[in-house]
Amino acid sequence: MKKICFATNNPNKLREIRQALEGHFNVVGMQEIGCTEDIPEPYDTLEENSNAKAVHIWEKFQIDCFGDDTGLEVEALNNAPGVLSARYAGEQKDNNANIRLLLKNLAGKPHRKARFRTVITLYLQGKSHQFEGIVNGHITEELRGEEGFGYDPVFVPEGHTHTFAEMSLEEKNKISHRGKAVQQLISFLKNV
Repeated sequence: MKKICFATNNPNKLREIRQALEGHFNVVGMQEIGCTEDIPEPYDTLEENSNAKAVHIWEKFQIDCFGDDTGLEVEALNNAPGVLSARYAGEQKDNNANIRLLLKNLAGKPHRKARFRTVITLYLQGKSHQFEGIVNGHITEELRGEEGFGYDPVFVPEGHTHTFAEMSLEEKNKISHRGKAVQQLISFLKNV
């Protein structure tokens, strides 16, 4: 099975991706290739940040790899937190603080439409390819569910009544932004 590195230190993301790619690829994390540093995300777009992660791994380790960046875009907040989603409440990247700030900023706003957007950049044999996954939905007024991570307890995908945190990982992967981007990645990798 072909080995590919996912340029992340987030164990939740790594678990999601491993499950989605199971049977297709042997996905290894950064620590498994000896990369212990935190790759910066200094750019203003998801595309640039995901590319920076993949380029870093490719240039330093010469291993096929992919990086991703995800943003929650809330219409009533001018698409914030967007590219700053992980650091919305500060550099400590505290999921609970991020959710509290989001709910505070949405307090009293009836319009709660939002979307999750993931961009994956694949570096394969020195060439770059990008894939995007989007899921529309809305933000709840309170946290619901124990699964997932990040904003999952307050995001209900369109056409569903449960938050991502109320779904199993398998259910979430079938409809999520990351799941959609990963499906494009799988389709591409199967044909190279």
